[in-house]
Amino acid sequence: MSEAPKNESVDVVVVGAGIAGLHAATTLETAGRTVAVLEARDRVGGRLFSVDGLDLGATWFWPNEPRIVKLVAALGLKANGQYRSGDAMYQDPARVERLQGNPIDVESNRFSGGAQLVADVLAARLRPGTVRLEDPVLAISVGSDHLRVISRRGHLQADHVILALPPVLAESKIEFSPDLDSALRSLARQTPIWMGATAKAVIHYSEAFWREDGLSGSAISHLGPLREMHDMSGEGGSPAALFGFTTGTETGPTDLTEQGILWQLEALFGPRAAQPERIIIQDWSREEFTSPPGASRLNRHDLFGHRLYGEASMEGRLHWASTETAPAFAGHIEGALIAADRAVAAILGGAS
Repeated sequence: MSEAPKNESVDVVVVGAGIAGLHAATTLETAGRTVAVLEARDRVGGRLFSVDGLDLGATWFWPNEPRIVKLVAALGLKANGQYRSGDAMYQDPARVERLQGNPIDVESNRFSGGAQLVADVLAARLRPGTVRLEDPVLAISVGSDHLRVISRRGHLQADHVILALPPVLAESKIEFSPDLDSALRSLARQTPIWMGATAKAVIHYSEAFWREDGLSGSAISHLGPLREMHDMSGEGGSPAALFGFTTGTETGPTDLTEQGILWQLEALFGPRAAQPERIIIQDWSREEFTSPPGASRLNRHDLFGHRLYGEASMEGRLHWASTETAPAFAGHIEGALIAADRAVAAILGGAS
């Protein structure tokens, strides 16, 4: 992965090296197009973010999602089912209660080795130099027969641009010339960011002790700070981990502290829960390249997959491809793949 050359011309610029952007780039390169993927972060994956195989972002995919199931198989990766055996816990301000069985979890899969591995493998298969890290896009403008993309490290010309990042982030970070249509800009400003108001904590233990106690590791809480919890252990219970998340309120993000998490875990799962090896907290509402200021308060989830996101703008050369723009499975990895496939289809169907 290298810096972008000055004044380069490619067929397609992809903005964002999350799963949507990398999938789009892979498909386009396979079709013989030249691609540059510009990523603001110092890593690929976007909201697919794992530390030592423990997911701090996207975690699950489901059996009824054919694109991600097919992709995992095509990349030679492995998945394991979400652990669901045993009882769940319930907490409210008045009590802690052990539920009979586990009414919280459903059949789902997790990525062995962490979700970010999917992005890492996809990026590694692209042509050398395709992905350019720490290179945020600053402006996109219409030229005579192309789009001009100005990034931190250079200028590129492209027949098409794919915006594989949350619409409100693109709207707030990128200068468009001419400006986006007023209806489209208004839509982008109001569309929530999947996980944009979410803070997630992963609690790593030496062993999955809750399983010995006949517990699934799942819990629902109306007290907090974590509102929902699940088992995140690897195959056979190693590495052993629980994870939970909370969402912001109308006044802004909800703070997560290790002390508050430990108090809650001990109340739910007993004294051993207060002795983890480590706690990792990821607050997506404070991620510069996920959530611009105020984005955690957006709540119009009915705008996910809006029809305007399926229409190319800037003379038919600008395409939307984040999970928020998908007409189905919006908010899921599957949705990101659907949106990417739609953008690629529009380019391959209309580009020379």
